[in-house]
Parts: sequence; C-alpha cells; structure tokens
Amino acid sequence: MDEINVTLIGGPTLLIEYAGVRILTDPTFDPPQTYHHPIAGPVIKKNGPAMTPEELGAIDLILASHEHIDNLDVAGRGFLTMMPLTLTTVETASNFGANVLGLEDGQTYDLALPDGRSMKITAVPAHHGPEGVWEALGPVIGFVLEVEGAPTIYFSGDNSELDIIEGIAANHPNIDVAVLNVGGAKFDVIADGAYITFSNERALEATRILGAKKMIAVHEDSWAHFSQDAASISELFATSGSPDTVIALGIGESERISL
Repeated sequence: MDEINVTLIGGPTLLIEYAGVRILTDPTFDPPQTYHHPIAGPVIKKNGPAMTPEELGAIDLILASHEHIDNLDVAGRGFLTMMPLTLTTVETASNFGANVLGLEDGQTYDLALPDGRSMKITAVPAHHGPEGVWEALGPVIGFVLEVEGAPTIYFSGDNSELDIIEGIAANHPNIDVAVLNVGGAKFDVIADGAYITFSNERALEATRILGAKKMIAVHEDSWAHFSQDAASISELFATSGSPDTVIALGIGESERISL
C-alpha cells in the first residue's frame, strides 16, 4: 500500500504527498497579525507558516474547506489563483476562476494520477459549530480521497459535530487516515464559547467512529482562538490507550506513514 508523507505548514495547512501527487489543505500563508471578523471580532494569528508558497514548490491539488481567514487567508487566496486545481465549496469557488471548482456534499471529482490510476475525491458534509451556529458561519465541506492500492484519507475541514462523522463513517467505512481540524476553536461571543471545530475529546471519538488507523491533528497552532494544542491531544490519546494513532506535528515537522 502506498505510503503517505505529511508536513505541517501551520494551522490547518498540511502538505500531503500521496499516490504521486502533492496536496495542500486549507492554505494559510499570512504573517502574524490581527484580523477583524464581523461576528467574532478580533481574530489573532500568532505564528507564520513553516514555508512560503515559493519554498513549498509545485502543488497538484488544494482542498479548501471554506473561506474563513484562519483557513484561507489573504496570501492563501492569492495562492489559489496560481494553482492547477482547487476543490472547495460552491460559495468559495464563486469568488475565483475556472481552476477553483465548487462541490456540493456528495459530489465527486476524479483526478488522474501520474501512474495511470485515478483518485476519487468526494465532498462530504461539515458543520462549523452546533445547530444555529454553523448556518450563520457559512458552508464548509470535508473530503474523502480514495485510490486503488493506497490508504483512504478523510479531511474534515472545520467540522465540530460527531453526528456528521457518524454519517461519513456509514458512507465511507474504509477510512484509513483522518486529517482532523482540531484545536477546540471557540469565541466567547459565538454561542457562549461553544466549540466550532473538534475539541481533543471529540477528535478522539471521531477517530474511533471512523475506525481510522491514524489521525493527523491540524488546526491546533498559530491562532489565539484555539483552546487546545498538539501536546494536549497527544496526552489524551496516550491516556486513552491509543498513543500510536495520533500524529500531532509541530510547525514544519514531517512524518512518513506506512499502514
């Protein structure tokens, strides 16, 4: 089975080298600064990326779960305009050109691979917060990537709800690797501080529901509204008896995954 190499660029931005292609999740390349969100107010970025777009090199595919500033920032938007293909929400795609394709939940895209195989990419649901919150924050999608002879990968985007995971597991029972946006993101002014991404505890339960052999934690560094970090999620998985399941990288760190 194909190996996977992953490198954490920072925040939700993960380089996935897999089945002969280089994939980037939720591109964020801005330096540290403070943004203003119309609902959340000040949104503070504390750390910059491990690599610039120039240092990153050629990318074949971007998976952009949505267009919030901590998932697709100013430099990230510019990056999309130069990439061969981005898959994202229909709403986000409407702000870009023909190289950015919007998918509805359940829609698929077949990407031709260098060795003649095909990668089937399916858009799957995500709820960015509890009922009454995710509707206001706007649409988000996740993705399931399937290649014959290679691990099946799920990227959650900014999903926070376990009922969504139960539905994905029912429709995709063979997920090997889950890339989960964690960090327990929250704002006091949004639903009294309810989580709008996975907390550590929900990420652990999501991994169990999916039956994933490995869980790669992203979206856990660089931003002030993340309430949990890599050390705490590693500790939780260890105390739960699954220390080898979680991969919680520091910014700029890489790991090769063999299943």
